Amino acid sequence: MALATALTLSACKGGTGYQQQPGSQLTEAVTSDSSSVTTTVAQGKIAGYKAGDINIFKGIPYAKANRFEAPVPADSWQGVRSCRAYGPTAPQGKRTGWESDEQAFAFDWDDGHAGEDCLRANVWTRGLNDGKKRPVMVWLHGGGFAAGSGQELPAYDGTRLAEEGDVVVVTINHRLNVLGYLDLSAFGEKYAQTGNLGMMDIVAALRWVKENISQFGGNPDNVTIFGQSGGGGKVSTLMAMPAAHGLFHKAIVESGSQLKCMDQKFSRRIGAAVVKRLGLTAATIDRIKTVPYDQLLAAGDSAIRTVKAEAEREGWDGFIFGWAPVVDGSYLPQHPFSPKAPAVSANIPMIIGTTLNEFCMSAYVPSLRNLTDRQVDATLAQRYGGQAEAFKRAFGKAYPSHKAQDMLDIDLIFRPMAVEQARQKAAQKAAPVYMYLFTWQSPVLNGILRSVHCMEIPFVFDNTARQAGMTGNTPEARALARKMSQAWISFAYTGKPQAEGLPEWTAYNPAKGATMIFDNQCRIVYNHDSELLGVARQFPAKPF
Repeated sequence: MALATALTLSACKGGTGYQQQPGSQLTEAVTSDSSSVTTTVAQGKIAGYKAGDINIFKGIPYAKANRFEAPVPADSWQGVRSCRAYGPTAPQGKRTGWESDEQAFAFDWDDGHAGEDCLRANVWTRGLNDGKKRPVMVWLHGGGFAAGSGQELPAYDGTRLAEEGDVVVVTINHRLNVLGYLDLSAFGEKYAQTGNLGMMDIVAALRWVKENISQFGGNPDNVTIFGQSGGGGKVSTLMAMPAAHGLFHKAIVESGSQLKCMDQKFSRRIGAAVVKRLGLTAATIDRIKTVPYDQLLAAGDSAIRTVKAEAEREGWDGFIFGWAPVVDGSYLPQHPFSPKAPAVSANIPMIIGTTLNEFCMSAYVPSLRNLTDRQVDATLAQRYGGQAEAFKRAFGKAYPSHKAQDMLDIDLIFRPMAVEQARQKAAQKAAPVYMYLFTWQSPVLNGILRSVHCMEIPFVFDNTARQAGMTGNTPEARALARKMSQAWISFAYTGKPQAEGLPEWTAYNPAKGATMIFDNQCRIVYNHDSELLGVARQFPAKPF
């Protein structure tokens, strides 16, 4: 999925504080000796560091895997292993977002160092070996199934959630793109599960959490998985995977409602095309394990382009094509939410939502930022034809205070999928589902970002200061972040999202369509945009 593209001022404890610059992140004394900030996991003893009240461990091996093989437990070690720096990120293509100064400023990516030995976990917690049972929140990063890492955005830092909510936060890296989702199952039993290796890594990470998180003061029987964009797609997919059953207990999907994955007839076709491009055959297939990564990825991306064109001619109607989990009938028995919600996760409460503007083009294309009303009308006529006036009427009902530009900038790709996912989940009548729409408009860069894709992440983590290039870290941003992060924490504790200053968040059902609007004034609306979505569904968005 092409979803990657992306302070509180206080004195330190003990009277040794200093006045920080406005907008800087709260920083406290750091302890990094190898005697006090330690714990023991299945593979051996690890040392982290302590910043203020939070114990932090980074780059912990949760598993290992040879290329195109399933993950297995990580090797044990002797002595104390230093786990203070992020481990390798999964190999991936070049991030083109750096070529835009505005995007680079807002997202401030940390691309780390890549390596195939990338199965690593990072943990933030108040307590170590203290016998407490804190809720655990496992974050799955965005970037579709092709890019990203557990450290790529400053907002992913788990300090604030761990500090304010007394929860244990975990982020992970796992295999991506050609190494995580190249389906070679047609080439023999040893490659039977290659189309889902990335998801198998995530399951291995969740299994590691279940077996080890008590050492970090966490409760292995109260785990919430949450993720944005591709991370939301991973959450959606885990809901349909029997291997993940019992490893998590609540789920949050942010701008990534994955209804369908890859059909094996197409994923196998991609696999065969890659093998052919590399000059390999069924007899020499094992040589693929030593092909240089860049050459392997190039062959994979080329094969996807070719096979996707074939699939579209054959009537393929999914959303994501190429690097994505594969419905193989065993490890992933069905599409995550098509034609219905998976029974294996019926009892898992969910939060599902999107941002108002997601991938609005005006955020990235300057010429689209100040269109006249006439230009907007012309664009709507081109896009919706004879339904343009119906679209404008429906938009006015949904958003009465809108201006013309809003009709082009609004997201009508992710929200319809989120509503459909929520509808299916509610139909099970086994666990509640809560919907939200993040409409807060960033003032950064003269307001061009609006509520773009990823905008809610620093609010969820209460990291508006760490991601100030996106949020501005204004008083309004900090106030909303406090509400939103507390709602996520509350959900992790109880399965019901609530926070001081939020109205009662009613569970979603299709009849009423309750949706929490996250903005400077938070409120609940009921099927406010159902007519608008009805018009939009007549014009399906082009898939990724």
